Amino acid sequence: MTTRTPIVRLDRFIQATRDSGYKGTSNAIAELVDNALEAEATRITITLDDAGSTKAHPIRIAVADNGTGMAPDIMAEALRFGGSSRFDRRGGLGRYGMGLPNASLSQAQRVDVYSWHDDQTPQWTYLDLDAIATGTVKSIPRPKAQQLPTWPTHAASPSGTIVIWDRCDRLDNRRISTITKKLAVSLGRIFRYFLWKGITIELNGVAVSAIDPLFLSKQSVTTGAEPFQTPWTCEVVADPSAATPHVGTVTVTFSELPVQDWHHLSNQDKRQRGVADGAGMSIIRANREIDYGWFFTGSKRRENYDDWWRCEIRFDPVLDEAFGVTHTKQQIRPKPHLKEALQGHIEPIIRALNNRVRKMYQRVAVGKASLGIEKKAAQVDNTLVPLPKRQDKSHTDLLNVLARQDAVLSAILTNSTNGTQYRLVEEETTDHVFFQPAIRENVVAAVINPHHPFYKKLYRPLIDNDTSTLMELGHAIQALLLAAARAEGISSKAADRRTLNTFRQEWSRTLATLLR
Repeated sequence: MTTRTPIVRLDRFIQATRDSGYKGTSNAIAELVDNALEAEATRITITLDDAGSTKAHPIRIAVADNGTGMAPDIMAEALRFGGSSRFDRRGGLGRYGMGLPNASLSQAQRVDVYSWHDDQTPQWTYLDLDAIATGTVKSIPRPKAQQLPTWPTHAASPSGTIVIWDRCDRLDNRRISTITKKLAVSLGRIFRYFLWKGITIELNGVAVSAIDPLFLSKQSVTTGAEPFQTPWTCEVVADPSAATPHVGTVTVTFSELPVQDWHHLSNQDKRQRGVADGAGMSIIRANREIDYGWFFTGSKRRENYDDWWRCEIRFDPVLDEAFGVTHTKQQIRPKPHLKEALQGHIEPIIRALNNRVRKMYQRVAVGKASLGIEKKAAQVDNTLVPLPKRQDKSHTDLLNVLARQDAVLSAILTNSTNGTQYRLVEEETTDHVFFQPAIRENVVAAVINPHHPFYKKLYRPLIDNDTSTLMELGHAIQALLLAAARAEGISSKAADRRTLNTFRQEWSRTLATLLR
């Protein structure tokens, strides 16, 4: 006689499942938000309080929605591991039917579900770890009519669902205020596209605001970045080994954060804005972020400069196999053929962005070092021979280009000032000239070429040095350059300006040759 052995040892399976899958509380709650969105909810309310059923684990959490609600048989199916009316469908947010029970029991020892539709009496069922462990409950309790609990906040609606976690023993934090703060950030980022479309998510009575990690959207909590290049798209095969492989589209978007405007912020302000420690790619599937990290970067290692650019990678759900999407929708494990398809495009761009940020920081550092001599030059300008009132188009055009990269110069050009203002600016040039003037009425700029040997061997080392004597030498060279730029501006005749320009180019070329 053969004894039948269950495929799953239920009590141990439930305990083991608690330890798998979810990175933390925010990701688990996001799973419940997914379910609400799948049920066409337009308002989702999340309530946390500390009046739970036990002193050891007093926090309880409720997620309520005004979606379509569930019939009793669907409720029981939803609490099964693997139970789903949408199993393996790719048009929505979920595929495997593990979300509700797995997410709930990863954080709490008990989950209660209330659901109603068409203004009918709410139905209720539950899962309880203690009841499963003792063998009291071996299947999903049959849903039965039950009045809705009064404590969770929820909108009055003809249909909807409320999921309640009780005896929460595995939350990320013990303080409701800390959990709420982290939830607001993570949910605002994960569901930003839904929030932009008008979906409301409330957290203890406060609406969650959309957070764009690329800092591009004007509807985001923090904005101010600029797009870097146009979005790039490519088609990728989901599974090359399949007999009839599916093909989907991947779209890659990059942005640059404003180094000039934000570099002066404190480390705390940078963290609050999401700049510090925010480098990486936001992975978007079906308008929902499923992962955020360092992907498709090849041999490029992450540096602090990489905090100043962002990337978003959107893909069709048909590419789940290529991206290695897990059932919890919070992580990807890209397959080799996907890495090969994307890495060749992404790695060169992030190296270029890293280099751009590095150069911008160099400009900022030089700008700080030059503030003293620039201010002094402005103070004594009225004691010098007045500059002629002329507008040289080439100088004006150059100043406008430089102002896009230098916030101080931009302010000088924009604001009317009393007297002439001075500015030292770094800009790569194609010729061998070390510096060139850019002058218009009330503005004198000396544009320095960081590729010239004199810059690398003397100018930059002196500017960066903390030794007082060497710093004074650096300031003296800066004064020399501003004086030379202003001296060229004195010339009012075109022929004289051409002669000075020729002299400056020949002097720079000879100096470069002698220093090599």
